[in-house]
Amino acid sequence: MSIEMHFDIPFIAAMALREKQIQQNYRPIIAVHKWFARRPGTLFRGLALAEFGDKPIRDLFFRANDFPGKRVCDPFMGGGTPLLEANRMGCDVLGFDINPMAAWIVREELEHLDLGAYRAAADTMLATLMAEFGTLYRTDCPHYGDTDVPVKYGLWVKALDCAKCGENVDLFPGYLIADNTRHPLNVLVCHDCGALNEVEDVKQPGKCRSCRTALTLEGPAKRNHCACRHCGHVNRYPDGKAPLRHRLFAIEYYNPRQKKRHAGRFFKMPDAKDLATLAAAEARWQAVTPRFVPKMKILPGDETDRLHRWGYQRYSDLFNARQLLGLERSCQLIAGMKDERVRHALATNLSDLLRYQNMLCRYDTMALKSLDIFSIHGFPVGLVQCESNLLGITNGNGGGVGSGGWTNIIEKYAKAKRYCDAPFEVRQDGKRKTVVPIKGEWIGETMPGARPRQIALHCSTSTTAEIPHGSLDAVFTDPPYFGNVQYGELMDFCYAWLRRIVGKEAEGFDRPSTRSPAELTGNVTEERGLAQFATGLASVYANAARALKPGAPLAFTFHHNKLEAYQAIGVSILDAGLTCTQAIPCPAEMGGSIHIHGTGSSIVDTVFVCRDLAEAQEVMPFDRLEALIRVQLAQLESAGMKPTHGDIRCITYGHITRLAVLTLYPEWDDQALMPEKLSLLGRVLDGLGDYTSLIARLLAVPGGSAGKLKKPKQPVIAPHAAAV
Repeated sequence: MSIEMHFDIPFIAAMALREKQIQQNYRPIIAVHKWFARRPGTLFRGLALAEFGDKPIRDLFFRANDFPGKRVCDPFMGGGTPLLEANRMGCDVLGFDINPMAAWIVREELEHLDLGAYRAAADTMLATLMAEFGTLYRTDCPHYGDTDVPVKYGLWVKALDCAKCGENVDLFPGYLIADNTRHPLNVLVCHDCGALNEVEDVKQPGKCRSCRTALTLEGPAKRNHCACRHCGHVNRYPDGKAPLRHRLFAIEYYNPRQKKRHAGRFFKMPDAKDLATLAAAEARWQAVTPRFVPKMKILPGDETDRLHRWGYQRYSDLFNARQLLGLERSCQLIAGMKDERVRHALATNLSDLLRYQNMLCRYDTMALKSLDIFSIHGFPVGLVQCESNLLGITNGNGGGVGSGGWTNIIEKYAKAKRYCDAPFEVRQDGKRKTVVPIKGEWIGETMPGARPRQIALHCSTSTTAEIPHGSLDAVFTDPPYFGNVQYGELMDFCYAWLRRIVGKEAEGFDRPSTRSPAELTGNVTEERGLAQFATGLASVYANAARALKPGAPLAFTFHHNKLEAYQAIGVSILDAGLTCTQAIPCPAEMGGSIHIHGTGSSIVDTVFVCRDLAEAQEVMPFDRLEALIRVQLAQLESAGMKPTHGDIRCITYGHITRLAVLTLYPEWDDQALMPEKLSLLGRVLDGLGDYTSLIARLLAVPGGSAGKLKKPKQPVIAPHAAAV
């Protein structure tokens, strides 16, 4: 069996599309901790089955598989998907990543956990937090008169003192906090008195029910300018000297006693009791001498410089007093636990919880929920922020209400670890989805009564790792995306807290930051460009190739909007002494993802399958490429996908990169200077044929729906949530 002959594009693409819509339902293991741009587990399961299996993928996918003696490596393990899928099917796995957060997360995913001990410790911790801080997340219901109901979200607006008159200036870019998609009416804030008004038509909102001032949708804060409503002076923001303060202006709460009779959500303007609660939290925090709140400064960087422009200098600046109070106490409770495995699990939970417990989260006006700090792969600084209930809320049936609290994080982590012991697949039977337990497969190093697997994970570069020659049966990986996606900069946000709890108990946590000069991402601040990306990728692939058994595959995913990035891909394959035997398209992301929408990006990866062959392959003539791509587009369409312009472009780029590698493979000089090699790849790519016209023909000529561009659904975010 081999990937080239037996990979089933329509089957795997259909599975991957469904998985990426609700990935936690198909692969609950990813809920252990946030990582970025995780590829579908379906894809890597399909690659392993095609390479190691003895039957068609469709016959193997929904049954248990075991490949003893097979060893799989991922030199860029990131969130760990290729290793998780290989380990689940009985392979020994070897993983490397220079980011200590990546190494930590994959260990947490793979390492066995006593769920009983974990839940007992989590329940004890949560009970303590509830007893100490429960009153800080309670409010009264003005609609029905009920007292002491849980706060779900607090909405805060950035504010400043007018430079001329000294009065408070709220930086509202807009006054809509909820539209009528999932709530009966639109909810508008009165710009004069702050009352919340529910209106049918935002274009004709009428007058405030409280002060009779005419309501408006548009706010005064635009393009870093805001006029004072008291004196008219136009204030500029930010000044970079200190973070702007926040003012609580609205609360979404939950009233279990009145939920059945109430239409929609519960919103209110903060009352005197709510403001007193905030003052109490502030006073309590001022009396604390913190041991775990990080003192770490925010280092310069492509993404973190945005925080500096807004006056944020330390990671502790990104939280309000109520959040800091609860997070500090949570850290204290976790650090005091004697069971190291349970302590590490709950420390991981806290690190993941931070995504929702900070003052950069935003509120989705359509979905009516908090958007975590990483919903865009950056640090978007909005003007209106959403604070989630730290403790979490459960309904009468034990289900979660809202997002971003301890109860949510604990439950999804427990579900993830249950999946390790009893993995499953989800099969589409017509319009019905069926959960299929895969009895006999499991994730981890040991399982009672089962053959143990070897797991070796390293927080180090795979460039110079000593991997025995001829010891690997496959390398499956998702390498870094050549672009300004700064995972190191982003993960420092979590790392600053996590390393305060676990300290030297984790490999790599002696480093002050997760960042490394060896990162293979474009970075203006660090002056890293295409040549460095290509050099690093080639070094990793060359080392991995030396460790592969003869003819074994190195298969990796990649897509990029620009063809120049594929020059680095071609160079890295050739420098490793490999040729590209196949280029396979597979859906990899959701078109509606916030960080993708509107960018023209593809959701389709090319899987480059590479091997060390004794003889060079025949190079397909360029004029036959169109027919091959049309076949693959038809296969994707049969899987339920409508390829977009970006998808077709990236699929084409993948194929012409493969042709360039095949062309250059027989006489490649890996000792040439990197700029020369990149230039050569560029010339060969350009000389293969008119790929611009090829892409235009693929778009214009009907071939099923390949010529019809799919327009992804617009994710709805609060108007005030745009990054600045």
